[in-house]
Amino acid sequence: MTGEIQKVTTVTTDIDLSERFHLISRFLEGWSIYKKSFLGKIGLILLAVFALMALCSSIPPLIDPMYQPMSGVDPEIFKATGPSIRHWLGTDFMGRDIFSQLLTGARIAFMVGVSAAFMSVFLGTAIGMIAGYTGKFMDTFLMRLADMIMVMPSLLVLLMLAALFGQLSIWFIVFFIALFRWPGVSRVIRAQTLSLKHRPFIEAARVAGASNLRIIFRHIMPNVLPLSFLYMTFQVTSAIIIEAALAFLGFGDPGTVSWGMMLQWVWKTGHMFKAPYWLLPPGICISLITLSFYMLGRAMDEVLDPRLRKEGTTD
Repeated sequence: MTGEIQKVTTVTTDIDLSERFHLISRFLEGWSIYKKSFLGKIGLILLAVFALMALCSSIPPLIDPMYQPMSGVDPEIFKATGPSIRHWLGTDFMGRDIFSQLLTGARIAFMVGVSAAFMSVFLGTAIGMIAGYTGKFMDTFLMRLADMIMVMPSLLVLLMLAALFGQLSIWFIVFFIALFRWPGVSRVIRAQTLSLKHRPFIEAARVAGASNLRIIFRHIMPNVLPLSFLYMTFQVTSAIIIEAALAFLGFGDPGTVSWGMMLQWVWKTGHMFKAPYWLLPPGICISLITLSFYMLGRAMDEVLDPRLRKEGTTD
């Protein structure tokens, strides 16, 4: 009896070690494939630029208080002015520096996009794994809940909430974006879990006495995380666009300087066609950061799906 227990323990240890080496080799193999993707390289470069902008957003206010994005005002300027040495992108209608606002908007975009995407992917991955592994009543209940949330128009619901409660805080927006975006991820992860739970290594872990939670989070989760990361790149894009749309329509956080809020100020003050130096930078930034995450997702899709790599080679 003792010998059998030792054999089972040895088998389990061998499985754990092989899984670790397998995950490391998969990561290295995936990175080597990713580096060959032209879209992936462009996406990473763009993301690096926006990340640098977000990191540098706190530097201008340290140089001079007039570069505070929300409260800083140039005492010599009382209207929207074009680019100059003191203000590289000009000033808005109050004399606030547009470049400082643009840098702060990059930080807000990353905060909203990554936070909402992480929360939605975390919920979707956990619910998808539980539904796919347990099956039966739990699977039916969770998937019907996902279906009900999926058919709701998230932007319209947020607009209705904003109409009822006034302008929404930035973290309220993040929470509701995540709440409405997890069902799509959960269905994909559920399908992947259904195909994984009958694999030999899962059966071996079950025979070795591993609990259901250990099998889900120790054996199934590492195999679905790459797919979760892929969907996270697309969720970031969706979250950034939703926040920008809400801010532009006047329902964003009034105490936060975001790119959507900058566009709302341009439109509300009547400078839409009078100040391109104020209108174009936030619009271009929104387009480029969403494009960068889309490129990142496309490159990740090629890593996960060999058929796309073959099509790309044929083209």
